[in-house]
Amino acid sequence: MNSLGRNTKAPEFCLPDQSNKKVCLSDFKGKWIIVYFYPKDNTTGCTIEAKEFTKLRKEFEKNNAVILGISKDSCDSHKDFIQKHELNLILLSDKDLKVHKMYNASATGRKTYLISPNKTIMKFWENVIPTGHAFEVLDAIKKQYSDQADEVYY
Repeated sequence: MNSLGRNTKAPEFCLPDQSNKKVCLSDFKGKWIIVYFYPKDNTTGCTIEAKEFTKLRKEFEKNNAVILGISKDSCDSHKDFIQKHELNLILLSDKDLKVHKMYNASATGRKTYLISPNKTIMKFWENVIPTGHAFEVLDAIKKQYSDQADEVYY
């Protein structure tokens, strides 16, 4: 297994989203990226987490950040999950768990990465408890963003 930690380069990936459109990490050049891995659409904890990220989406956008949720569920499952709970997120399907493996994430657990605009991992959370997690990530990005606001990324 590769060793991903603070100040390491985030592995590039491309996965289909809820509309079956290919989304790549490199699509978000110059943005902070929150990549959160979750076990399954429409389960209690995953719904809480997704709703909290949706609720705070505008705050993340004010801090130049995008949120990407990843699970092994299909694109159709993601689409249904989004419609059922009125989510406003990009959810990616990693059916073969290739990206999970790249990021040392379990298909049955929760893990979140905060990736800087230059694609460096700035922080990560393991064994995430869904309630309140989006707020915790937002606080971290506000701190990271303010610490690095003077830097220019290309």
